[in-house]
Amino acid sequence: MDPVTHTLTGAALSRAGYHRATPFATVTLMLAANAPDIDIVVGLGGPYLSVAYHRGLTHSIFAIPFLALGVMLVVLAYDRWVRRRRRPDAEPASPLALFLLGLLGCATHPLLDWLNTYGIRLLLPAKGEWYYGDTLFIVDPWVWLMLGGGVYLAGALPLRGSGGVDDGVRWGGIGWGTLVLLASLLILVFPLPVLAKVIWTVGLLVIAGLRIALPGGVRVRSGIAEGPARWGLSAAVVYISIMVWSSAMIESEVREELVAEGFTVGDLMVAPEPADPFRRMIIATTREGYLLGRYDKFGDPRIEIMDEPVPLPPMDEVAAEAASTTDARHFLVWARFPVFSVRESGDGAYLVRISDLRFTDGSTRGLGGVLVRVE
Repeated sequence: MDPVTHTLTGAALSRAGYHRATPFATVTLMLAANAPDIDIVVGLGGPYLSVAYHRGLTHSIFAIPFLALGVMLVVLAYDRWVRRRRRPDAEPASPLALFLLGLLGCATHPLLDWLNTYGIRLLLPAKGEWYYGDTLFIVDPWVWLMLGGGVYLAGALPLRGSGGVDDGVRWGGIGWGTLVLLASLLILVFPLPVLAKVIWTVGLLVIAGLRIALPGGVRVRSGIAEGPARWGLSAAVVYISIMVWSSAMIESEVREELVAEGFTVGDLMVAPEPADPFRRMIIATTREGYLLGRYDKFGDPRIEIMDEPVPLPPMDEVAAEAASTTDARHFLVWARFPVFSVRESGDGAYLVRISDLRFTDGSTRGLGGVLVRVE
């Protein structure tokens, strides 16, 4: 998932009650929720290194304790060498609490990343297999609305048991305004269904209205500030659970339909559309080739498959030579539905474009694919 979702997850967990564990609980959860993405530094070595190694070792379940330890050490260093030098009487952060919070925050990251179609290698280095949830689009505005709304509303009231404890994060109006503005621009400008844009706008207005009403309309009592964050987290968990169940049901329905039509189906992806839980993109591996199609819950028919399959990767000498190059090998580590397009360059060589049907956009860099010249 995107960094905003991971960050809001850490913030929501803190506001739901974990902020009371120790000073810097909030910043620890937010850092830990993003920590596995430290592997983006491999992108400095080129776009195909990033494709090959992102969502790899640092996203493995075996890496979570080490990442949590790293986050703990960073926060403790700041607490000791900066904060407590400025404020010698300040309550010190608890190493054990920071480590446990780091474990929690880090654990949410691979769980969320598993939900989309990009893939994640949960068991490295023991096993290099990719796992795909095929449940949520990589940016899901409804998760933003639930988690962000909960955190924002929780900030309208004092934190229970805060007692002056510095959690390391201040939620300012300028920061929230900037986040909402950028998110709204993305939602309203991107070609999403009109209904999704209306729901997003109405949701923001409802949250803003509740924020205005809370300080004067609700008497602050024990636990009230944590309630909105807990409700936001609960709503997000329910929504994601329904989407996981729905994805499994839709995949089963599509597979049964294809088998009934005489296809032998291997890997099958029923990918979510942006902000639309009722429509999916279908890619299926069969002996005849890749089948492409669409699923529409309210369509007639619900399942539509293109007549012409997309050819599977060729096994000839030109394709093998292209696949053996360094960039192609890195790209193919990640590719789930690889396709090869071969054409003559006019000077006796071949140009081979290797792409993945999940993210084919006509480019020849990064997720778009790789272009290889074969003499």
